[in-house]
Amino acid sequence: MTDENRPYEIYFRFIKTYLPVGFKGIDRNDPLILELEEFTKTNNQFFFVVDMARLKFEFTSLRSKEMLGIEPEELTTYHLKEATHPDDLARQGLAQAQLIKITHELFVLKKGDMLMSSTFRLRNITGSYSNRLIQAYFFYGAKPTEAVYLLDIQTDIGWFKKMKNGHHYYLGDDIKFFRFPDSALLMHGPVFSDREFEIIKLIHSGLSSEQIGKKLFLSKYTIDTHRRNILEKTGKTHISELIYDLHEKGLL
Repeated sequence: MTDENRPYEIYFRFIKTYLPVGFKGIDRNDPLILELEEFTKTNNQFFFVVDMARLKFEFTSLRSKEMLGIEPEELTTYHLKEATHPDDLARQGLAQAQLIKITHELFVLKKGDMLMSSTFRLRNITGSYSNRLIQAYFFYGAKPTEAVYLLDIQTDIGWFKKMKNGHHYYLGDDIKFFRFPDSALLMHGPVFSDREFEIIKLIHSGLSSEQIGKKLFLSKYTIDTHRRNILEKTGKTHISELIYDLHEKGLL
């Protein structure tokens, strides 16, 4: 890990170089690919490119073997799902729905790009789980065939000990978020304390304030105070609005 705020200029060079050929037939001995492999090794990352219209993995960097235990030529969405921590599978499912939505929007527009990033726990080659920042960068390409591509960069962020409620989240087209992770980037996401987020999840599960209080060994009045604070932080008028918004973003 480095404290330097590294821009992803190298990934944009990769896109510019190989988009005209649809990321097919890439020579792993190409100087740019060798530079990228060294970059990912230094920063504990790996990446892959998917043609989202055809759900085809076009290229995967070599470090998929070191970080997931999967050879680059063999990586599929099944391996990514299978490696995800069971407690994060629900969020992963919501994120996949967002991937489909973004792909459709860019394909209809026939231009543009979009970034979705979040953190998940994935199993590594040792069999233990580690925190990963997953940055999904979408972009449209008209040649050689019309497609929406996904450049997915996975970075091990086990060095970061201040995970806010377990995950960072961003969805939008602000490219300043598409960079090597630093503390400021990783803290972007939910504004809730751990206790507040725990209460939100229990409300989402259908429990009343009284039931939540009993479960957490707190009074109903304390839970109601947390609920008011949560609404004040988010500017929502009802907790159901907040839960809907978090669900849509893939946070619940």
